Amino acid sequence: MPSTRSALACVPLVLALAACSPDASAGGPEPDESTGSSATSADVSTYPVTVDNCGSEVTVTEAPERIVTIKSTSTEMVLALGLGDRLVGTAFSDGPLPENLTEAGADVPILAERAPSEEVVLETEPDFVFAGWESNFSADGAGERADLQQLGIATYVSPAACQEPEYQPNPLTFEDVFASITEAGDLLGAPDAAADLVADQQTQLDQIEASDAGLTALWYSSGSDTPFVGAGIGAPQLLMETAGLTNIMAGTEETWTSASWEAIADANPDVIVLVDSAWNTADHKIEVLESTPTTAVLPAVQEERYLIVPFPASEAGMRSVGAAADLAAQLAELEQAMAGA
Repeated sequence: MPSTRSALACVPLVLALAACSPDASAGGPEPDESTGSSATSADVSTYPVTVDNCGSEVTVTEAPERIVTIKSTSTEMVLALGLGDRLVGTAFSDGPLPENLTEAGADVPILAERAPSEEVVLETEPDFVFAGWESNFSADGAGERADLQQLGIATYVSPAACQEPEYQPNPLTFEDVFASITEAGDLLGAPDAAADLVADQQTQLDQIEASDAGLTALWYSSGSDTPFVGAGIGAPQLLMETAGLTNIMAGTEETWTSASWEAIADANPDVIVLVDSAWNTADHKIEVLESTPTTAVLPAVQEERYLIVPFPASEAGMRSVGAAADLAAQLAELEQAMAGA
């Protein structure tokens, strides 16, 4: 079969709604959008809007005008809702923006490579801080949520990232993903844009053809000595399940978890999903798999049965449907290669 290494350079790093993606057709026609959904002056929520967000009550009395985002999931959500002109700063990017959002996000100030300090955040005079992880809000990070609230700054975390059992999706579903888009639209004053985005993504989701080959898979996120892998209730499980793969770690009731190479070898996955990032590339993960005696003998490694997911698409958000469509398309190609081997 063709070498996966040589093919890695051709794997699209833009998933979700990127119109240029060669795999987009697997999920159906892409929305005709150049900069995300457009929020108009009539596209405004009825305020005040109050939500229970990871256990914190968030109330917004008017559409935020100065938004700071932390992590790619939150930045891309704001841009996809057509609100790029309200972004006064972003931080902690996990990778390049999808191509259809690149222009909209090109001039947004970058506050920090990772989580910005509270001082840096406050210098932007924000009225809304939208984070991808709960941990982004801390004394050592963007500031405690309660402290920011006392300053009149609303704070919000991507709901799929909530960690408390009563708030963490278990398991994560596309209904959860779409609900998070709707909720963000209500808070940010773009409910119509959110509804359009959900409708477009539902259409794409409905057209994904899941594999019926019954293949098992490992989701390999990071780690060399101890691999960090996708478990049974988060985004990795949702994407693999939608593509028709059976996650070998589906029985672990976590979003991600640490595993052992011995346990992975015992499960002997048919394919391996590699998360590709600038700091831990898919090529590096292949080197780890090939140099680790326990995994080097696995047929999936020896026959290079790899699927690739860019890191920004590995967490739940507006890229999730596109990531599932892309994974399904890659899997279909791999199955054809396996059949012809």
